[in-house]
Amino acid sequence: MVFNDGHAYMNPQADLRAPNVMDNLIYRREIPVMIGVFINPARRPDQPEPTLSDWGGRDTNRLEEYESLDDRYARVITEELLPALQKEYNISKNPEHRGIGGSSSGAIAAFTVAWHRPDHVRKVLSLIGTYVNLRGGQYPDIVRRSEKKPLRVFLQDGRNDYRGAGRDGLKPYRQDRDWFYHNVRLMEALTAKGYDVNYVWGIGSHSSKHGGAILPEMMRWLWRDHPVSTDPDDKVERSFRGAAQ
Repeated sequence: MVFNDGHAYMNPQADLRAPNVMDNLIYRREIPVMIGVFINPARRPDQPEPTLSDWGGRDTNRLEEYESLDDRYARVITEELLPALQKEYNISKNPEHRGIGGSSSGAIAAFTVAWHRPDHVRKVLSLIGTYVNLRGGQYPDIVRRSEKKPLRVFLQDGRNDYRGAGRDGLKPYRQDRDWFYHNVRLMEALTAKGYDVNYVWGIGSHSSKHGGAILPEMMRWLWRDHPVSTDPDDKVERSFRGAAQ
């Protein structure tokens, strides 16, 4: 499972705490054993590392990498990152066993990777995604006019995400900059095309708090079809992972 803006997903004091979530779910056999990969956008040596208060949108190559809808970032993941991981770890080459996720611009980047490379990764975890035509088009329209792809997608957003009126709330409303509206549009487009899609709309703002609270359930749903034994004598299946007697 690859996480964009990895610093935010790894931080044990932040909202998401993905390593803890994954460890607990794996231990309880609620998701299969998997590797978590936490990757940040590119930056020059003179640029600062992203922080929880500044994810690097103005200081790094984040917006160019994450918001562009071409396949450049997908190539980084599938042609550079995954081959490097395969040299060090025994990871599955089955795209059904691979997922990618992110928040905000990292969410649309995750969707873009799976959209361009469903032969490499097919599960998408999207928190407060920026599907608002910042660079090159809107995925709801792209999904509706394209052939269906073998993707499984979980979308989360809040009704108080950026709603097209500017952060100060004073600018005229622009529907093409309404984050929540376009998350709902993407869900509707995916549903209309018959995709395996789930979604949760909360009341929150452009924040990871809601996503952090439901991250375990999102991961369970994305990997809900991993093999499960119902044999009552299967002591391995009935034990915590790694704790069978």
